[in-house]
Amino acid sequence: MITIREATENDLPAILEIYNEIIANTTAVYYYEPHTLEMRQQWFAERKQQGFPIFVAEEDGRVLGMSTIGPFRIPTAYQFTVENTVHVAAEARGKGIGKLLMPPIINAAAAMNKHAIVAGIDAQNEVSIRLHKQFGFEEVAHFKQVGFKFGRWLDLKFLELVL
Repeated sequence: MITIREATENDLPAILEIYNEIIANTTAVYYYEPHTLEMRQQWFAERKQQGFPIFVAEEDGRVLGMSTIGPFRIPTAYQFTVENTVHVAAEARGKGIGKLLMPPIINAAAAMNKHAIVAGIDAQNEVSIRLHKQFGFEEVAHFKQVGFKFGRWLDLKFLELVL
């Protein structure tokens, strides 16, 4: 059975493994180089210090995915908007784990009195776009050729959920 719980520092190696596989093999994130454990530790500490939750999906002691919210932009006027992240391990994709990881971040944003959640999604990532639309997100922007990875230009879509 898959359970969703708040992440701990002990989950960081598994989260890092998921993230680095995504960097290496997908356009879900636009990084080229794998991240280090130290980078994930700093990211975790910053999220916690800022009061943003991180959730993991776990089955039989194995972390299969993660979700979080974080700042959308730096200026104070954006304080009521957050950006979400949902990542699932390669071997667990297509099993509904993303659907389990979305409600906790939406509920957390609402509990934090946030007004909107923004998701930046590669335009060809139809699975993630469909997932977000199932939770009420609407497409609000389509940026053409703003990323370059795997020898090709990438379009980025922004989807938004007003809470």
